[in-house]
Amino acid sequence: MGTTIKIVLRKKQKTNDTYPLAIRITKDRKSAFIHTGYYIHEKDWDATNERVKKSHPNSVRLNNFLLTKKAEANNHSLELETTQPDVTAKSVRKKIKPYANGSVFAQADLFLERLKKDKKYNQLQAEEPRIKYLKQFLKNDIAFSDFTIPLIKRFKAWLKSERNVSERTAMNYLALIRRIFNQAIEEKLCDPKYYPFGKGNISIKMLESMKVGCNIEDVVAFENVDLSDVPNENHARNIWLFSFYFAGMRVSDVMRLKWSDFQNDRLFYMMGKNNKVDSLKVPDKAMQILDQYRNEKDETDLVFPDLKGLANLDDTFAVQVRIKTKLGPINRDLKEVAKKAGVNKTISMHISRHTFGNVSGDRIPVQMLQKLYRHSNILTTIGYQSSFINKSADDALEAVISG
Repeated sequence: MGTTIKIVLRKKQKTNDTYPLAIRITKDRKSAFIHTGYYIHEKDWDATNERVKKSHPNSVRLNNFLLTKKAEANNHSLELETTQPDVTAKSVRKKIKPYANGSVFAQADLFLERLKKDKKYNQLQAEEPRIKYLKQFLKNDIAFSDFTIPLIKRFKAWLKSERNVSERTAMNYLALIRRIFNQAIEEKLCDPKYYPFGKGNISIKMLESMKVGCNIEDVVAFENVDLSDVPNENHARNIWLFSFYFAGMRVSDVMRLKWSDFQNDRLFYMMGKNNKVDSLKVPDKAMQILDQYRNEKDETDLVFPDLKGLANLDDTFAVQVRIKTKLGPINRDLKEVAKKAGVNKTISMHISRHTFGNVSGDRIPVQMLQKLYRHSNILTTIGYQSSFINKSADDALEAVISG
């Protein structure tokens, strides 16, 4: 008995009352299914002719897509039956399956799955809502050939009008679409000719954000405010200052610090973002903060308590989740600390890094700042520090005005 291939609507209803379209492969009365990534309402399906009815808004595109996929499936089935004496429905499915995931929604879902697998929690948290809004805009899944430049531009306009996003945020959405296209091309599920980015097409330019840090007077006010009766605020202040004392060390690296990282009054640690290793002398002010936690040493060897209680500190995903969970309360406590210290600025952990940049200004050679920031490229340091180097411009302006 030969292999038969049909497009069917599977009876697995989703919460929005739609059903999945699938390729059904039947051989020797046994069937296997490959989902196309598309879902439609039952009223929009013509089972006899294996077609989407005209009542569906994207019926023409969907039918073209389904005809293409069915033809591909038939070709691969014939190829398999020609070269192998014993062919089953499952073996045909295995041969065909890679070609059935070439839709935008399917590749977007695969993109998120890979972030989970790679334990990239922070990126996953950022990309999940973006993909949600992309699906909301498109309404129905489409092939990459239909994800055209005009459609992407309409999506950008929709983000600004309906979601009230900034130009910079819109660029992050376009960067996500570019990554999904690149993934599909790498998987050979999208023809490169449909790629909408690059020269002559859509360009993605990330706008510079204004970096604002505290001044040295704000830091001193933070250091001197009495928080002895508010342990959680004192801890938030300690984490913030510790970050500042070590050139704006990222909060994820501060929370991961262990007592064994401190040897002979020096800190030896690896930056989590780029795995760069270095050592720095522990300033006296940082040593005073460490002294507040020495009595809390335990088997985890962690200096600060934020990650304590995790079953496995080597579980990157779990650690990232915990850091994200702790960061919110710390930032809220920092706002209270700022009020008590008389600092009239929006304070968060990230502002600690900007504060070091602002205080250092143009007093530290850029090569040394590159080392302190652990930047791989000095141009990154120059770009970052440019927000805080104002003296030359200020002097030039004053010379003109006073002249």
